[in-house]
Amino acid sequence: MGAVIGAAYCSGVSAKELEEVAGLVRFRDFARWTISRCGFASNEKMVGFLKRVLKVKTFEELQVPLAVTATDFLTGDGVVFRSGPLVEPVRASCAYPGMFLPVQINGRLLVDGMLAHSVPCMPVREMGANKVVAVYLRAHWCSPSGPRHIFEVIGQCFSIAQSRMNSVWQAAADLVVEPNVAPFAYDAFQRAPELIRAGELAARESLPKVRAWLESNAQEPLSERLVPGPASTTQASPLGAN
Repeated sequence: MGAVIGAAYCSGVSAKELEEVAGLVRFRDFARWTISRCGFASNEKMVGFLKRVLKVKTFEELQVPLAVTATDFLTGDGVVFRSGPLVEPVRASCAYPGMFLPVQINGRLLVDGMLAHSVPCMPVREMGANKVVAVYLRAHWCSPSGPRHIFEVIGQCFSIAQSRMNSVWQAAADLVVEPNVAPFAYDAFQRAPELIRAGELAARESLPKVRAWLESNAQEPLSERLVPGPASTTQASPLGAN
């Protein structure tokens, strides 16, 4: 869901509006169960959902530069979208393997960007960002008593793999913000206000360092501050929020 939130925010949806959407949205709003050898659900319904939420249709119209990451299911290569239509790349970034069917774009079968970019710090660096704040959601898919169903088995496997890749993306991050999401299930959409509060608490803890960056930047000569504009990059997380 990180791609959804990133695309919405960069399109001009305010934080207040995002909070309102989060309080109303449920799994059924963007997914439907299906029978397929490639997954248990389709996120085709996300097309209508995104068209209602997003205020623009293409990357070029965004108010803030954005990258959306996905993974080529056949090659394992990371795919980074920065131009063209928004909706299909966001759908691909949300296609969690095993749960959602892959999304085909330009002849490539794409799934969640998490597989190629556990936390997509490098795409932000490549966009020109000189300071990178990474938001990491440490997923806990299973209760102490064990998995309830196949989705939790799949999710826990990816969570374990993701945690082993931390050193790769952390090397490209200047600051890591890690909200405490341990008490929440991956599908706890009805607890959105509590999740937002957890994110707020973690963000407030990071503010002193961010303010120090801004103060330092303000003291530099103008010629040294002429760097590329703000950049944002997102992908869907195992918890369905980012």
